[in-house]
Amino acid sequence: MIKNFKKFIYPIIALTGFALVSCEDVIDLDTATGPTQLVVEGWITDQPGTQTIKLSWSSAYFDNTTPKPVLGATVTVTDNLGKVYQFEDLAGNGNYTWGKTNADTMGKVGRTYALKITSEADIYTATTELKRVPKVDSVVYTNEKLPFEPDKGPRQGYIAEFYARDFVGAGDTYWIKPVINGKPVVDKATNISIAYDAAFSAGAPSDGLIFILPIRQSITTDSLYSAGANVGVELHSITHETFDYLSQIQEQAQNGGLFATPISNVKSNVVNTNPNGKAALGFFGASAVSRMTTIIDPEKARPDDN
Repeated sequence: MIKNFKKFIYPIIALTGFALVSCEDVIDLDTATGPTQLVVEGWITDQPGTQTIKLSWSSAYFDNTTPKPVLGATVTVTDNLGKVYQFEDLAGNGNYTWGKTNADTMGKVGRTYALKITSEADIYTATTELKRVPKVDSVVYTNEKLPFEPDKGPRQGYIAEFYARDFVGAGDTYWIKPVINGKPVVDKATNISIAYDAAFSAGAPSDGLIFILPIRQSITTDSLYSAGANVGVELHSITHETFDYLSQIQEQAQNGGLFATPISNVKSNVVNTNPNGKAALGFFGASAVSRMTTIIDPEKARPDDN
């Protein structure tokens, strides 16, 4: 029985080795280029200062050049009280802005906002609502030494986390952004941090509670902070539609491995009023923002519980 098994397995090993060698052949894929589409990056807030809606044209998947800006478009945002905000591309770079002073404020909690973009022969629209956001109570930090990792070695530094309590009433959704040296940072899709009430998703018994630990510490992303670092958090209120949009981006960013599914465009809330016209990409959203920062002082660091 064993002899027969050996006679059977050796040819398989030989064929496997041949297959592995043959995998070295280079295959050039002739990928089709889809139609150019409008890409919208529009996020308005309740914070004073300039609001920006960025418009660009999509490019092929393997095209690494800077996307071309959309020029000559007419861009307006209208709130539910009928007030119209005109956005202008003053620099001619596809960044359409409203507000000329640091005192100008657009977003108001509880109001809805309708975006309208006229570009060439197409008219695009989108709507969003500016939701409530809780106050950030504090930002704290702990001096910790992380376990040895083969590609990083031993690491020691400070893990920052924030404390805030979700509002009572199920269904509040949030986008948590680290703030480093005074600026919110969203460097890559895998670091997007979102919350449903005080946890990760709907259905968790987290309504009205303090945000759970992984979400609190999500402002520390790929590396530990050093003493003297200026760090903090921006807590953005978002709609359920925005929550779903960011969830899809997370899934695409983490889509890999043996059972990965083909990548696809994330569904946009920007709609072409002509059903036969070119669809748009990107998103239009609104947020109320709660913010707090601190400077890491080793003498004030919390003790490591480990």
